[in-house]
Amino acid sequence: MSSPPAPHVVSVVVPVYQGARTLPRLVGELAASRSPRTTPGGRSYRVEEVLLVDDCGPDGSDAVIRTLAAQHDWVRPVWLSRNFGQHAATLAGVSASGGEWVVTMDEDGQHDPEDIGVLLDVAMDEQADVVYARATNEPPHGTARNLASRSAKRLVERLARGARAGDFNSFRLVLGEVARSVAAYAGPGIYLDVAIAWVARRTATAPVAMRSEGERSSGYDARRLVSHFWRLVLSSGTTPLRWVSFTGAAAVVLAPLVAVVLALGRVVNQWQVPGWTSTMILLMIATGAILFALGVIAEYVGMAVNMAMGKPLYLPVRDRRDGPLGRDGA
Repeated sequence: MSSPPAPHVVSVVVPVYQGARTLPRLVGELAASRSPRTTPGGRSYRVEEVLLVDDCGPDGSDAVIRTLAAQHDWVRPVWLSRNFGQHAATLAGVSASGGEWVVTMDEDGQHDPEDIGVLLDVAMDEQADVVYARATNEPPHGTARNLASRSAKRLVERLARGARAGDFNSFRLVLGEVARSVAAYAGPGIYLDVAIAWVARRTATAPVAMRSEGERSSGYDARRLVSHFWRLVLSSGTTPLRWVSFTGAAAVVLAPLVAVVLALGRVVNQWQVPGWTSTMILLMIATGAILFALGVIAEYVGMAVNMAMGKPLYLPVRDRRDGPLGRDGA
């Protein structure tokens, strides 16, 4: 008689900025998953470690992290030299993880640890490298912010080919070797989910209910949200630069045609202003040449941007049947 498959081993990464009040409750909830748990689909999993990444917040979260690490040997602190932001802190925690799966969660209690099993079931059923939580209720941020967030993600989906920005969520389950590889190659300022989309074979979503943000309001003010959105746009790739290239090429093609139309108009005396035709022809030719030159420059800049982002040429992984995605068929 064959033995049941071993439990899936999960590392939980929590970037911490203002978590002094909410971290003890979150860690307490995660403690229930230290022993093997069963997902709604009947799979076994356990939380091997919880990595609390101190992003140098203003509320004394570092003292709370030290206390929790002293109380639980499975709570591992990751200390940063200064505040680097949520995505950088998440990457730092991911790089220090060792689980077959990596779950990233917010510190504010909005994400329920009980939903880790839901994410894992979707990953196994759909053989997905990445599973994002899909909120079944409206996020508690206000109508204007929710609308702005959805609009921004739609824009990025058009800019970044292959990135399903509408699915992006900070509550995510990622195959361990994929997550740690992303942490190794992602360049400074890169948007984490765009970097994951570069190498993930399949991405899925799981319906979960989000909880309120606990005893504090969101740490994202208008300035931080705009900066967050701009980093998402810049990380989305070189599509805007490619638009410059197409504009330059179109100008080079259209400039002679417009020049011919203007010249014919001058022959039939349609343009009566002296010098207007020659001026417009020279302007079209010069504009076409300038835009074409900008298009060439944009192509070189695009290559430099891709290299600066750290986008990998390839990512080798082991046979999926030997990893956690093959656990059901073992």
